[in-house]
Amino acid sequence: METKKTATTQLDNLWKRGKELLGVEHPIICGAMTWVSEPHLVSKVCNAGAFASLACGNMPQTTLDRQIQTTRGLTDKPFAVNLITVAPNYQEHLETVVKARLPVIVFAGSLPKKSEIEKARDSGAKVLVFASTASLAERMLTYGVDGLILEGMEAGGHIGPVAGPILWQQILFEYSDQIPIFIAGGIATGKMMAHLLLMGASGVQLGTRFVMTEDCIVHENFKTAFRKARAREAMAAPQFDSRLPVIPVRALKNKGTDTFNRLQFEIMKKIDDKEIDRLEAQVQIEEYWIGGLQKAVIDGDVENGSLMAGQAVGLANEIKPVNDLIKELISDAEQELNQVFGKLSGASGI
Repeated sequence: METKKTATTQLDNLWKRGKELLGVEHPIICGAMTWVSEPHLVSKVCNAGAFASLACGNMPQTTLDRQIQTTRGLTDKPFAVNLITVAPNYQEHLETVVKARLPVIVFAGSLPKKSEIEKARDSGAKVLVFASTASLAERMLTYGVDGLILEGMEAGGHIGPVAGPILWQQILFEYSDQIPIFIAGGIATGKMMAHLLLMGASGVQLGTRFVMTEDCIVHENFKTAFRKARAREAMAAPQFDSRLPVIPVRALKNKGTDTFNRLQFEIMKKIDDKEIDRLEAQVQIEEYWIGGLQKAVIDGDVENGSLMAGQAVGLANEIKPVNDLIKELISDAEQELNQVFGKLSGASGI
């Protein structure tokens, strides 16, 4: 018996530009998460009519190429690669995705150069760039990007300095008529998605809720930690000294958090003793997070590994298939929009 498809009349009116940019039925993006957003999960999301990016982190170029080809073997739908501009292998990654002629390329980490955006667009790809502040968004617009992803500090993993609602007012309200804008950070429900679309968003990005799916490969211990966690337990790692400009990382507090705090002091001492420079110090910090994340995600060591999670973890207490998650988001969003428009019609006396 064929499952009845959820009507999306209201959604289609609001997220048309997001659909067109991504080339998908539902501009709901599964955020790129290192060790998590691999070919199996990405293809499942895309086959369900949504969108996802492979997280390449700092993997070898040959591994990235293999993952792209594997994903293409699992889905004929559009997908992207999320490039980390501060990764040592970034330039090789950019070459790989350009040669692969992907429909969408996402830049994250720090600002890409204008020439790198042009290189990506010359390959035929649409370019999305993360914007964590208003000034970064404005510069990316002058660089000719095709869309922005506004990620508030409520998100998991590496985060920016500004809360989502502030970014919506500074950037979404200001520029959504000029360029498609996707919202990330703290989104867990279709109701929230509906209201962001009403504010001008062309789509949304979720990470934590996609971790809590049957199709996600993370260790069961990782999912159990998420299911038990409260929103307030997803905390941003502090920066102790300006000499070591650490990009904050939001994760569930555990022994691994304490280890990272000690690591910062050890690295600062090495800087003072001129054993390493600031660049090498930052590399060591990122290596810690990559290794810590693998320890938790793959090995299931949730005590000592990194449990990167957004504050939406407090709303992610159920594990379900990707298909069911996307259907839930769409159904709840469409229902919320119908209720909102009904209330507005009643208020106006129409």
